[in-house]
Amino acid sequence: MASILYVCVRPEQGAADAEHQSFRRALGVPSLDRWDLLETPLDASVPERYDGIVVGGSPFNVVVEERGELQRRVEGDLERLARAALDGPLSAFFTCYGIGVVTRMLGGTVGSAVPESTRATQVRITSAAADDPIFGPSAPAMSVLTAHKEGSIEPPPGSVLLATNDDCPVQAYRVGNRLYATQFHPEVTPQDFVDRMAYYRTTGYFDPREYDLTAERVLAASVTGTDLLRRFAGMLG
Repeated sequence: MASILYVCVRPEQGAADAEHQSFRRALGVPSLDRWDLLETPLDASVPERYDGIVVGGSPFNVVVEERGELQRRVEGDLERLARAALDGPLSAFFTCYGIGVVTRMLGGTVGSAVPESTRATQVRITSAAADDPIFGPSAPAMSVLTAHKEGSIEPPPGSVLLATNDDCPVQAYRVGNRLYATQFHPEVTPQDFVDRMAYYRTTGYFDPREYDLTAERVLAASVTGTDLLRRFAGMLG
């Protein structure tokens, strides 16, 4: 069985623990190693010890006037993991905040003009994704869960755009054969997402006065994003 590592960049412990379990279930693996980047800088041996990594979300944003020392160190570690997926045998799946880090690192454009509220949304699978082993089987479209204040406006040069929609044009892309990045959250079920909402109730992802209504709409959604992570795990062997 392939060895996979969950890389955590969430400061809220309860949300991080739940995200870890969401990734484990979505990948379809009995156990999933974990590395908390906020607590422990990346060990240089990580890309050599694992077949694949999955990077969770974070309340951090790439487009901010000043990034603190911790955020700069975390982003440097994420960039090293992205480089390992481009240059070596490691496969990587970045989500949420991680796509912003990778987009900026590789010369794309990240901005605050393409936010999406806390909700289920449809993304279209592009024609360029037809032969992609992870996204191709989900064509022509899939329903996913998202909540973000910034997004990639232009994907990195040389990347393959895999999914898009009208609100956020860069929903997913691949660079090379082993580096994937999504703006949306492929790991969560609707219940997972509602549970996560409790940690971010007053942080600007949705109107806290509409918490119950937002949660009700999320719970009523049928999403298929977890299919992507199951295929990612299968691709690793």
